[in-house]
Amino acid sequence: MGIIGDFKKFALRGNLIDMAVGFTVGAAFTSVAKSLVSDIIMPPLGFLLGKSDFSDLFIVLNPANPEATYKTVAQAQEAGLTTINYGLFINNIISFLLVAFAMFLIIRMINQLDKRLEDTFGGDKPQPGDPENKKCPYCLSTIPYRATRCASCTAELPSAETQPNSVS
Repeated sequence: MGIIGDFKKFALRGNLIDMAVGFTVGAAFTSVAKSLVSDIIMPPLGFLLGKSDFSDLFIVLNPANPEATYKTVAQAQEAGLTTINYGLFINNIISFLLVAFAMFLIIRMINQLDKRLEDTFGGDKPQPGDPENKKCPYCLSTIPYRATRCASCTAELPSAETQPNSVS
């Protein structure tokens, strides 16, 4: 088939496309979370703590003139000074925690919905006499008996009825 055919098969595999969509949505979600932190959460928090914005909290490492004061990171860096921007770090930590918490809530909601649907419609429970697991014929990993795609190598598998090599 050649390298181009192999690449085409790889690029059009469902998991790769799903992953690309996930990265795109994740990037958009991250920009919204960063905006929430820097534009909505941090200004009132900074106001309550006496600072207008955490992003302008910094330490000058090499003051050329110890008596000179710089109100923003940009001013200090324009003067050629090296700074530790701990305020930006605080903003990024809060942004990360918000994104992680939001993703946790979304995944939790999906899991609860999945459980409700499984309880309501019975899910894909094994039939009496079916083994719990089977081996993937391609990578030999153990997977659920009713799986139609291997979680390890992502190979499409024949249906459970036509797969004889099962593992209990």
